[in-house]
Amino acid sequence: MKAYLLLLLTAVIFSGNIIVGKGINDLPPYTIAFFRTAIAFLVILPLGWKEVRRYKHVFVQEWKAVLGLALTGVAFFNSFIYASLQFTSTTNVAIMEASIPVVTIICSMLFLHERLDKKQWLGVVLSLGGAVWVITEGSWEVIRSLGFNTGDLIMLAAVGTWAAYSILVKIHMMKFPVYGSLVVMLAIANIVLLPIAGFEWRLGGFPDVMQPGYMMGLLYLGIFPSLIALTFWNKGVEEVGPSQASVFLNLLPVFVMVGSLLFLEETVTLVQLFGALVVIGGVFLTTKVSSAAGNVTRKQIHRR
Repeated sequence: MKAYLLLLLTAVIFSGNIIVGKGINDLPPYTIAFFRTAIAFLVILPLGWKEVRRYKHVFVQEWKAVLGLALTGVAFFNSFIYASLQFTSTTNVAIMEASIPVVTIICSMLFLHERLDKKQWLGVVLSLGGAVWVITEGSWEVIRSLGFNTGDLIMLAAVGTWAAYSILVKIHMMKFPVYGSLVVMLAIANIVLLPIAGFEWRLGGFPDVMQPGYMMGLLYLGIFPSLIALTFWNKGVEEVGPSQASVFLNLLPVFVMVGSLLFLEETVTLVQLFGALVVIGGVFLTTKVSSAAGNVTRKQIHRR
């Protein structure tokens, strides 16, 4: 029950990432991403610096993997989310983010040669179909004319970026210490994001990030989703495994819809609600089958 509570809190915090990002979207997207990573870096540095020094040779030897992890999962995934929130609603972003596990499964099939059974394929089709339904607002005319919302298209890039990050995590993450890898990846993300944010400042001037509302939002993004939720997630996965843990990501649309109604006064349409139900149902079907298979495997290993 403790593990499930931690995973539930993780989903709440991740949904807060979307809501807060929408609430401070007067700031340019890469500016938000830069200050988020900068705050997270300063917070995690005291915890991870010893691991960075101890495993320095590993980071140097595996620099390509570290760079890929930093660019996909830390720098550009959240940058794309904040950019999409400039054009689309928090609900659309949350629904599409809920399809990430399924997209990751497809990428795992292509690049890691994993296989899916028929029920998992049904879950893939349902989840992707639900995401497309949300993007097009249920209109075939939108599909034929390619009249997608700009924010939805940017969010598709975010989903693809996180899927790439997940593949890299599966291949490389076990090589690195937890806190030390966070320090290195956040440092790389800051270096990459600084010139892009600087370009935003050159175009529109340096934003007044010291305003109380902006500062509180940036502190939340830098501490809660970047560090606390990650710790909760890691502990939850240790207890119940990644397959069961991933089911909790399906709660994102629900929490974001509630938060958007309470704090941002956004409306939830029937199209969004239907798309959310389809995406959640499809992802749950996929991960439920995976989880069952994982449980059988763990039992067999235990018996041996």
